Amino acid sequence: MKAVILAGGLGSRLSEETQVRPKPMIEIGDKPILWHIMKTYAGHGVTEFIVCLGYKGYVIKEFFANYYLHAGDVTFDLARNAMEVHQSTAEPWRVTLVETGDDTMTGGRLARVLQYVGDEDFCMTYGDGVADVDIGALLAYHRQQGRLATVTAVQPPGRFGALEIDGSAVTGFAEKPQGDGGWINGGYFVLSPAVAGYIEGDASVWEREPMERLAAERQLSVYHHTGFWQPMDTQRDMRQLQAMWESGDAPWAAAWR
Repeated sequence: MKAVILAGGLGSRLSEETQVRPKPMIEIGDKPILWHIMKTYAGHGVTEFIVCLGYKGYVIKEFFANYYLHAGDVTFDLARNAMEVHQSTAEPWRVTLVETGDDTMTGGRLARVLQYVGDEDFCMTYGDGVADVDIGALLAYHRQQGRLATVTAVQPPGRFGALEIDGSAVTGFAEKPQGDGGWINGGYFVLSPAVAGYIEGDASVWEREPMERLAAERQLSVYHHTGFWQPMDTQRDMRQLQAMWESGDAPWAAAWR
């Protein structure tokens, strides 16, 4: 099983951070959010990744090019121009990094990497959010349904705290109530390679025509996730995830931290 991660977007709402690096490389703790997403998949046995690069993709390449080095103790023999890495803690992952273009849309990025996916169903998600989705259960559900695609649906938390009111009196406060009760696309897809037939080219936005056609043809299943899910769209989101990590209460990392 392989996982495709979309990591090529501009991340304009985090421009203070993304002027020098792509959004998936913004760090939570001392690791990029991309790494946190990969750890989630690896915790469920998915250890082969295909990352769709775009904006400042070279930063992601450099991270993985030096990953083994950074994850261990190193001896440099300057006289012989040699290096020896000791006791590396690098994860046993296989990571394929694919240049999919700065301006390519999400569907186009997916189409460009399908040659690396093979003939089997695969996972796909976005490189800018974390969740405690049970990937094993998601895969089992997808296979049970027998459709070309499965999308994980989530209910996002409310953005602001709410007042609890009785008549003219405030009786309490709800810290972060759920939103309006609607379900939205939370990423964490499972797809058949046959979805290639629903993507027209680089300008294809996966969340529009391809998903709409799959739904119209009843080829899109929905997996409901009621646990933790949080995108990193704004500075506020970034600070919230960082605070969770520092406090030790990071639900997305509970299985592997």
